[in-house]
Amino acid sequence: MTFLEFLLILLVLYYVIYVLLWIVLDCNVALWYKSRFGVSLSSMRGQVVWITGASSGIGRALALSLARHGVRLVLSARRVEQLEQVQSECLAAARGLLAQKDVLILPMDMLELEKHQSHLYTVLNHFEKLDVLVNNAGRSQRANWTDISVEVDRELFELDVFSVVHLSRLVVRYFLEQNGGRGHLAATSSIAGFSPVPFSATYCAAKHALNAYLLALKVEQRKLDITIFAPGPVATDFLQEAFTGSQGTKVGLSTANQKRLTAERCGELFAVSLANKMDLTWCGLFPVNFLAYCARNSTLTKILAQFMTEKTLNKIREGKL
Repeated sequence: MTFLEFLLILLVLYYVIYVLLWIVLDCNVALWYKSRFGVSLSSMRGQVVWITGASSGIGRALALSLARHGVRLVLSARRVEQLEQVQSECLAAARGLLAQKDVLILPMDMLELEKHQSHLYTVLNHFEKLDVLVNNAGRSQRANWTDISVEVDRELFELDVFSVVHLSRLVVRYFLEQNGGRGHLAATSSIAGFSPVPFSATYCAAKHALNAYLLALKVEQRKLDITIFAPGPVATDFLQEAFTGSQGTKVGLSTANQKRLTAERCGELFAVSLANKMDLTWCGLFPVNFLAYCARNSTLTKILAQFMTEKTLNKIREGKL
């Protein structure tokens, strides 16, 4: 056997193993490795993490995962009753590691930009510091490209992009002034943020834009840790509040019986991403991992586009394949 033949065999084995991992794992390989052998979540004990969109879904699941390891929390969303429920669940999950004062309820509407600064002051007055901001609030979309009104485009960008950027800028300024530029900024993006999917044009564009904002910030502020967490289909109530193509309407669908990753598992993986300060991670059941990997490789993306129909992509996106 020649040396080149040996290298060829190794290359084939490498890709065979990778394909098997795409089928078995529910996240990218690097994230899976960190979940087994990386920094433990207990390393974040005592840190203050502010989570927007914390009343349900991924935000709630992330809060519970962090609470189990003694991470102090700020829970923000519009629905106060749900926040109070999440607070109780976090205290129970902490098993004595947290007191009630360690889980702050901070009701807020992300679209009320004029109140963002006062909300940040509230966090700092209560905990005297902030270590991590997790931008999780947002809404999805289901609509044909040609049916989307420009009003919906504006509304979705206001919530999923501009409100997130506005709050993040305030927090980054705090990091620069108080911590010499050190701090951790995270955001819930989406597989749609780097792999466009059908019937969600505005949402795809918004997540692409958010990713670009954060990546540009990373280039400017090298000391700042930035985590972009991009889940695929997750079993939450996300579609209940999702935009359509018309202003003032919602999709109002349940995803409970579809093939989706559980919110609890998604929250665990998000927490691992934060503890290990990973730049970009994603999660989802097969074939989401494969599609996400292809989206990161322009050659594979072009090849895949020749074989994946719109109907197939939509089934994958909706958790029906």
